[in-house]
Amino acid sequence: MTRPSCAVLCAAALAPSAFAQTAPAADTTAQLPTIVIQADQASDPARQELEAEQALTPGGVSLIDGEGLRQRQVTTLADMLRYVPGLWVTSGATSDSSFLSSRGSNLDATNYDGNGIKLLQDGLPVTAADGNNHNRQIDPLSASHAVVARGANALTYGASTLGGAIDLITPTARDGARNELLLNAGSFGQWQGRVTLGGVAGNLDGLVTAETRQSDGYRLHQRQDRKSLYANGGLQLTPDVHTRFYASYIDNQQELPGALTRQQWLDDPRQAEAAAVAGHYRYNVESWRLANKTVWTIDADSKLTVGLSQESQQLYHPIVYAPPFFSLLIDTEQRTTGGSLRYQRRMGAHDLLVGLNLAQTTVKGGNFSYTPGGAQTLSTVVDNRADSLELFVMDRWKFAPNWTAVYGAQAISTNREVASAGLKGDYNSINPRAGLIRHLTPTTQLFANVSRIYEAPTFYELEDETPGGPANTLLDAMRGTVLEVGTRGKQALGQRNHWNWDVALYYTRLRNEILSRDDPSAPGTSLSINADRTVHAGIEALVAGSFALGDSREHRLEPMVNMTINHFRFRGDSVYGNNVLPAAPKVAIKGEVLYRHASGFFFGPTFDIVSSRFADFSNTYRVDSYTLWGLRTGWTGKDWEVFAEARNLGDKNHVSQFSVRDRAAATAAILTPGEPRAFYVGGRLKF
Repeated sequence: MTRPSCAVLCAAALAPSAFAQTAPAADTTAQLPTIVIQADQASDPARQELEAEQALTPGGVSLIDGEGLRQRQVTTLADMLRYVPGLWVTSGATSDSSFLSSRGSNLDATNYDGNGIKLLQDGLPVTAADGNNHNRQIDPLSASHAVVARGANALTYGASTLGGAIDLITPTARDGARNELLLNAGSFGQWQGRVTLGGVAGNLDGLVTAETRQSDGYRLHQRQDRKSLYANGGLQLTPDVHTRFYASYIDNQQELPGALTRQQWLDDPRQAEAAAVAGHYRYNVESWRLANKTVWTIDADSKLTVGLSQESQQLYHPIVYAPPFFSLLIDTEQRTTGGSLRYQRRMGAHDLLVGLNLAQTTVKGGNFSYTPGGAQTLSTVVDNRADSLELFVMDRWKFAPNWTAVYGAQAISTNREVASAGLKGDYNSINPRAGLIRHLTPTTQLFANVSRIYEAPTFYELEDETPGGPANTLLDAMRGTVLEVGTRGKQALGQRNHWNWDVALYYTRLRNEILSRDDPSAPGTSLSINADRTVHAGIEALVAGSFALGDSREHRLEPMVNMTINHFRFRGDSVYGNNVLPAAPKVAIKGEVLYRHASGFFFGPTFDIVSSRFADFSNTYRVDSYTLWGLRTGWTGKDWEVFAEARNLGDKNHVSQFSVRDRAAATAAILTPGEPRAFYVGGRLKF
């Protein structure tokens, strides 16, 4: 079967160190500033708690300020995560089809369902119980903050994934979210409107956002029409207990332009695949989500958090049309129920977290052969179920001045039932972790950790297991060990200048990595295997600064560079030897250099430098490197802001993402063109 095409600690309510801000500063509460988005955070208590939490993690964790996202064009996860090191994120056919990989997760699934990263909203799961990210719930502009915990650093969420976790934090009226009107528009018929209204009345508060977004797309057959509604309301039950309800509804209708051969891409990257037009490929998802989180502050040193969520997604997905041989339309409903429990307690020099995540996902419906606008014939009944339990415990022990030991473990028990393939099985593991943090100054630190990685297969990977082997066999879970060292901090340079950095080096050895590739005998379908041994290693670096120009305090230059160097390979494989794993580039550099005036005006260039990538496991098909240039400008006032952004000013023809093959032929239709030259403008009014 094919897989369909295709991130405060809840203001510290879910953070393992929710009380860290009250601890002695000399121990572990150094306020390490974010260098993902430059913004004034002096009056943001939620941000300060997140920075304290980041300083207590012995590995790569990035923080994103939602306010800064509104100063540039942000509609996709690729836009939102642009300045997070260690991630490879590219936009796809529409704004809702970004490919997301962290530390080499999901490298084989560039045009399919994503996995390898646990996505959460307010600490509650959006990722399904089987590990897939087949959803459209993640909206970058609906977050006040976001936390990106890469790899095993996501233990505080109980995540059992190669890539880690992304938690998007919802703004609330209680935390000071303003009423606002946001508008933006640009090339290819793109426009977006959002209005947010809310208020506080005694023990009650509420906030509602309505959004509409439309785009014709930069390719034929790429139109999108998305409408969304987000709401949350809080109630202070007692001085020590508060509860909050969350609701969202999204109706996303989008056409898919399909993939191109290399020659088609060179001739006209704006064209659509002929089969996509003839088969009217679409990815229509209607989804709703309800959630609740209740926090009980037991005393000054302990807190209990309980969360529940329910989500439903109706998918209508014509995706393969190759008459008279084969056609495929997927029509399913995915339901996920999730629950979480967190108990946090500080005992002297120890900061203890015990957590439990429970989730169940069912997928029901069918796969159909079809004629566009005509008959649909059921070919396969889809009836899948997954249950997941993640139990984790962690302690942060301040055993000496400026030293913190971080250690813990996760126990996971999860099962899969794929009725169409006759597969049923359980996956269980205990995954320990140990780390060390050394504070050199109140704003700089060194860290190191050693952790176990474990990830079970998704429904789609099990359905796509390579045929020809023993009947009713299951893919193994991938597992391995990661070593990581790094440093982060902020350093003053004189009285008016400073620079920031966040650097991590990691090395992972994996067994049984789950990899999938297109099946050449059935276009649009894929085959999954367990690779014997692979290596995932890399360097993640984000460096930024703020420098006064001359003797004036009004004029500043603010550069920022995100560089990721990847080393993803097979290790002595019987088929692929030491070949490079596909999809991710060896080097990816993204940056900007902005001039800022004290009045709020800013202006400067942006750049993207991406090395070549392989599109197959055999390393015979190479996708070219590229360099893109752009410009950003804007003006920010007390209650308003405007921006303008130009992308790919050289109109460089480049490949954004592609599907992966075992050995890709030169004529294979696997390429998704990237965005050509584009211009966007936007503004926001707060009231």
